[in-house]
Amino acid sequence: MKAIKKISINSKIGLILLAFISFISLGMPDGLLGVAWPSIRSSFSLPLDAIGMLLPFSVAGYLTSSFLSGSLISRWGIGRVLAGSCAITGLGLIGYTVVPVWWMMVLLGALAGLGAGAIDAGLNTFVAANFGEGLMQWLHASYGIGITLGPIIMTFALTTLNSWRMGYRIVGSFQVFLAICFVLTLSIWNQKTSSKTTEEPKRLTDYKTPMMKTLRRPRVWLSMFLFFLYVGIEVSLGTWIYSLLTESRGIDPAAAGLVAGSYWATFTIGRIAAGIYAKKVGTNLLIQGGIVIALFGTLILIWNPFEMANLIAVAFIGFAIAPIFPALMSGTSNRVNEEFAANTIGLQIAATGLGTAIIPSVLGVLARQFSLEIIPLCLAIVFVGLLGLYRLSIAQQNPNTVIIK
Repeated sequence: MKAIKKISINSKIGLILLAFISFISLGMPDGLLGVAWPSIRSSFSLPLDAIGMLLPFSVAGYLTSSFLSGSLISRWGIGRVLAGSCAITGLGLIGYTVVPVWWMMVLLGALAGLGAGAIDAGLNTFVAANFGEGLMQWLHASYGIGITLGPIIMTFALTTLNSWRMGYRIVGSFQVFLAICFVLTLSIWNQKTSSKTTEEPKRLTDYKTPMMKTLRRPRVWLSMFLFFLYVGIEVSLGTWIYSLLTESRGIDPAAAGLVAGSYWATFTIGRIAAGIYAKKVGTNLLIQGGIVIALFGTLILIWNPFEMANLIAVAFIGFAIAPIFPALMSGTSNRVNEEFAANTIGLQIAATGLGTAIIPSVLGVLARQFSLEIIPLCLAIVFVGLLGLYRLSIAQQNPNTVIIK
C-alpha cells in the first residue's frame, strides 16, 4: 500500500513539474517579438504595423490546435501532444531565422502557433480538473518565467551577438530539447494521478458535452470575451513597450530592454505570490483589484513625469495583472457551470489567440496613424472595459442560464 501511494505521489510531482516546464517553453517565444520587432522591421524593410501580418497567422495555428486540443489529447495523450507541439514550435522559430523573405516568416508563424495552442488548452484543462487554484497560479507563473527570459535572451542576442536571429535560434533549440524530454517521459503521463479505488467526484474532463450545446450559452461567450480583452492587454504592452520607449521616448535600447524584462519579471513574481494568497483573497477581489491597480499603473505610463516612471509603471502593471488570467481560468466552472467548463476552457484559450492577434495589431495601426503614445491611452480604455465586463459576469453567475435559440 505504501509503495502504491509513493508511486501516486511521484506521478503527481512528475506531471506538475513537466507542466511547469512546458509553460516555461510557451512563454519564451512570446517574450521575444516585442524586443526583436524593430530589428526584424529593419531586416525586411517593413512598416511599423507590419506586425499585423504575422500575428493573425500565428493565431490561426493557435486557434486550430486549441479547438482540437480535446480530441488530440484523447487520441494521443498529453505527453505525445506536448512532445509534438514543442517540436513543431521549435522548428517554426528556427525557421524564422533562415527564411530570406518576410512572407515566409509569416507562414512559419502559423506553424509556431499550431504548436503552442494544444499545449496551452490541454494543460489548463488538466490543471483545472485535477488541482486547485493555487497550482493554476503557479502554472502560469511558469509561463511568466519563460516570457521574462524571452526579452533578456533577445536583448543579449541584439547587444552581444548582434542578431535578432540568434535569439530565435536559442529559444527554438530549447523547444526541440523539451520535445525530446517529453518523448523520454511519455510513460509518466499514462499513469493515474491518484491511487484511490473508491469512486471520485466527476471532474471537468469527465463531461462529454457537445460543443454546439456549449456555444448556445451566453455566459460562455461572455467568458470568452473576458479572455479576449485581458490577453489583448497583456500581449499589447509586452509587444509595444520596447518600441514606445526607444522610438517615441528616446530611451537607450539596453535600458528599454530592462524595462520590457521588468514587466514580465514582476508579472512572474505576482503569479508566484498569488499562488500563496489566492485562496484567502478570493477570485473576485483578486481579479478586480488587479485590474484597478493595473489601470493606475497605466495612467502613470501615460503621464510619464520622468524617465524612471516608465520602469515603475511597467513593473507595477506586470505585478497587478499577473493573477488575473489564472483566476479567470479557475473560475470558469462558476461562470458557465461544470458541464460546460471543459469546452469553455478550450474556447477561452482560442479567444486569447484572437485577442493576441487583433488588439496589438489594431494598436499598431493606430500608432502608425497617430503616435506610439496612443498605445498606453488605449490600454487604459480597455482596462476600464475589462472591469465592467467582469462585474457583469459576476452579476450573471446566479440567475438561471439562458440558452440562445
